[in-house]
Formats: sequence, C-alpha cells, structure tokens
Amino acid sequence: MLAIMILVPEPLSAQQSLPPAPLAYEQLEDPAQEQAAQELMETLRCLKCQSQSIADSDAPMAGDMRHQVRSRIAAGEDPEAIRAWLVERYGDYVSYAPSVSETTWPLFAVPLLLMLVAGALIWRRLRKSA
Repeated sequence: MLAIMILVPEPLSAQQSLPPAPLAYEQLEDPAQEQAAQELMETLRCLKCQSQSIADSDAPMAGDMRHQVRSRIAAGEDPEAIRAWLVERYGDYVSYAPSVSETTWPLFAVPLLLMLVAGALIWRRLRKSA
C-alpha cells in the first residue's frame, strides 16, 4: 500500500519536468513572420492564466500554444487560419476577439438589450416627472 501511495504522484510530477516546446521561447528568424506571430499571440488568451495573452504568459500551455503559432506561421499558414484552428481546438474563449456565432451571440446581444432596457426606464421616468 505504501508503494502505491509513493508511486501515484510520480506521473503528475513528470508532466511538470518536460522541457518547453522548441519555439515557445525562441523567435523566428524572419522578422516579418515573427511580427505576424507576435500580433496573433497577443490576441490569444492563455487558458491557464485567463487574464494574460499567450505572448505574456509563462504557463507551459501558453508555451505550447506559442510554439504552435510560430511553427505554423513559419510553415506559411495564414494567422487567421491559425486562430480558427485554435478556436476549434480550445473553444471561443481562447480569442480576445470572439466572432459572432451560435454560441457567442449572447456576448454581443445582452449588453445591447441592457442598454435598451435602461434607456426605456430612463425615458419613462423622465416622461412621468415632466
């Protein structure tokens, strides 16, 4: 029983000791490609940190995402195609600029509805007092 208790945490600690992805902390040689990668990485959210872009985060997952972005840009892939792939893989939350879709339309509609309701309430109150 003691041997099982000692061995159970081993796989968890092994995951943290993996080396970072090759392009996680290295810039691309082509300055134009690196610029495109940086611009894209600044618009993608780190799923672990949630308040930082993958360009600013030191989380291992953000490093893997930076590696994916840089390697795909180095292969000539369009930044918007990379964004679409990441959104498909991780969901709309990964993007700081979500597009309007079946799942994200409430993000755009609810604030407009709240402003309309607030405007109607203010208009009604001003009409009563006049």
